[in-house]
Amino acid sequence: MHKILITGGSRGIGAATTYLAFKRGYEVLFTYKKDLQSAENLANKIQKEGGKVGFVQADLRYEEEVKKVFAEVQRRWGKLDVLVNNAGGLALQSTFRGIEMGRWKNMFHLNFFSAVQCTAEALKYMQVGASIVNVSSIAARSGAPGEYMDYASAKAALECFTKGLAQELGPEGIRVNAVRPAFIYTEIHADGGEVGRVDRIKSGIPLRRGGHAEEVAEAILWLASPLSSYSTGTIIDVTGGR
Repeated sequence: MHKILITGGSRGIGAATTYLAFKRGYEVLFTYKKDLQSAENLANKIQKEGGKVGFVQADLRYEEEVKKVFAEVQRRWGKLDVLVNNAGGLALQSTFRGIEMGRWKNMFHLNFFSAVQCTAEALKYMQVGASIVNVSSIAARSGAPGEYMDYASAKAALECFTKGLAQELGPEGIRVNAVRPAFIYTEIHADGGEVGRVDRIKSGIPLRRGGHAEEVAEAILWLASPLSSYSTGTIIDVTGGR
């Protein structure tokens, strides 16, 4: 049974990916930051359906917390087949002038450096055939002016990291890809201060609707699997055509 670690796996895209990974036959370990109830509910659901799952509380902005997660990887498995760097988040919508330097640093630690640190640890447990999938955002392409330029910049850095690392790890048989979702119905929009953001924007989306976390999870699990064995350094849009 293949082993998958999903960061930020208790809600939204992460929760959908955790559940789909179980359905696809993975043994799953996921992290959560503060919502213990959601983590327990998801794990209980998977266990009741016969799956193998565990979870770890961790604030991945901090190196010692990342090491705690991978101590659990070592304890459980001693190997890792797939890492999904999904953990991240927004701050309230703001123009550039309203974003203080402390917030810039926090957004980069939350959305970029957390993935770098997790990847560095994960590679200690990965062999030929392993896969890393980073969860970016359409904000990396648009820049998110007037909303959250700090978040967008961190996600753009994550995409650059994806491209560079794919080139480095290709000869080792380890693939690195990313998904770039947009306008997905998840809790993240509340973090940005606009719960109804997707509904406000959806008339300008070619498919004329918002997306669902399960649709992003399908792309993530495809990139994680041997079905995408000739894809590395790839960034897949899951954006409804925007």
